Amino acid sequence: MRDDLDQTMYFSKDMVKEQTPREVLRQVYAALEEKGYQPINQIVGYILSGDPAYITSHDNARALIKKYDRDQYIEEMLVNFLDER
Repeated sequence: MRDDLDQTMYFSKDMVKEQTPREVLRQVYAALEEKGYQPINQIVGYILSGDPAYITSHDNARALIKKYDRDQYIEEMLVNFLDER
């Protein structure tokens, strides 16, 4: 039995690493690919329409993609495309 069970635990949001838009896109891409979809087509469909039905719920991808606004994904892709970072 643990001796520290009567101690208050502290939690800080800094303890949890926040995923970047790039990491979210990669994870969503992988989930779509695992389910047999064309990931680029599905992600573009989501970005253009805002309809989360373009994204599978497999591996929590649909919830993840809603983490950021669509314009943040566009910005991430444009920056990556232009190799500005």
